[in-house]
Amino acid sequence: MLSITLDREEAIVTLEPSGVLTEDDFKTAVKVIDPFIKQHGKLTGLIIETKDFPGWKDFAAFTAHLKFIRNHHKKVKKLAFVTDSSIGDFAEKIGSHFVEAEVNTFPYGAHKEAREWILQKPQKM
Repeated sequence: MLSITLDREEAIVTLEPSGVLTEDDFKTAVKVIDPFIKQHGKLTGLIIETKDFPGWKDFAAFTAHLKFIRNHHKKVKKLAFVTDSSIGDFAEKIGSHFVEAEVNTFPYGAHKEAREWILQKPQKM
């Protein structure tokens, strides 16, 4: 199951898997996120928060995840992984090559710090 929380005021989505990811999880995420993006253009941030990466139920879930990334990566300014899993470090290093969002990793439980990072305004030089 994938818990999806949309903070409409700050344009931040938090995704929290609580078990293996399914194709339906990503279909549900699209139903929540896409209408907001259609109305507002982009998300300020996306937070993926999980102690350990749960994996996918099957190949259909894996491909739905890839499709979700492909269709949304240009519509998110910042992506925060809040996890103790090594997948967070991997995603930060590799993800920056495949997504346009700025990517950062935080330890599990550091949701507040991830939100603060997403909401930081760029510093002027």
